[in-house]
Amino acid sequence: MKFLKKRGIRKETSLSKVRQEAEYKTVDFFKDKGYSVTKLCEVLNISRSGYYKYKNRVKPEKEKQDELICSLINEYYSTFDGILGYRRMTMFINKLNHKSFSEGYIHRLMNVLGITARIRRKKVNRIRVKPEYTKENILARDFTAKAPNEKWLTDVTEFSIPGDNRKLYLSPIMDLYDNSIIEYKLSFRNNNNLVFSMFDKAIQKYPDAKPIFHSDRGFQYTSNIFKSKIEKAGMTQSMSRVGKCIDNGPMEGFFGILKTEMFYGKKFKSLEELKGKIAEYIKFYNEERFQKRLGCMAPLEYRNHASKCV
Repeated sequence: MKFLKKRGIRKETSLSKVRQEAEYKTVDFFKDKGYSVTKLCEVLNISRSGYYKYKNRVKPEKEKQDELICSLINEYYSTFDGILGYRRMTMFINKLNHKSFSEGYIHRLMNVLGITARIRRKKVNRIRVKPEYTKENILARDFTAKAPNEKWLTDVTEFSIPGDNRKLYLSPIMDLYDNSIIEYKLSFRNNNNLVFSMFDKAIQKYPDAKPIFHSDRGFQYTSNIFKSKIEKAGMTQSMSRVGKCIDNGPMEGFFGILKTEMFYGKKFKSLEELKGKIAEYIKFYNEERFQKRLGCMAPLEYRNHASKCV
């Protein structure tokens, strides 16, 4: 493929020549089957001299590189279902192919190809219930952690699809050390059991963990039952201020990423199917979705790598 000059991409041919490449390849295909080049050019409304000029042209190395990278962009766009923006596309191309292309270069090629990641939608506000008790914002937007199980975030988000009156609820726990989802639960009911059972599973997995446990002021987290669970586990509870979603920013960010990359713009036959897709995505997020903050590693890859370096 020949590429136009667009935001720094070298122009090798005119727009008409780019559009004619399909015709030139058509001539190649039917010529090998015994058809006349002259006749094929007449039918396709291209010049015979232009066709031979195309055939004899030597491509510059830069153009060959552009073609290769564009083929990778198309491949990864298809493989990852359109979820990669130019930053993460650059990470995938560089890491999987042992290259060091700039984000600007990949961005320009994506613009030429007309490829962009899906856009997030705004979060819908929830109805608040009067809490039995509250805690201060101990976390104070310090989203850094020097070790696993130092700071955990949680929240609940909901999903709905046309033709089904039910809703599906997701309750995960994120470890701020590597942004991994260490535990989660899916349910068709947004009740205490959704959060409590998820919390119990996390404690079983990490019985010695004593993190700061941060959430919003949802009814599950402000109940006396959950307070006793936190105290029994020896954790420090922290809560976002009223109306300050940014206090739980990384958790909100994860929900935005998840819904953008596997939910918005998709069709699901049932909530049961959606439930399975969410589980698949969380596994992908933990094991395969590279993050720049983690040195272009996936969360669990980063966690394992760090443990080996200790």
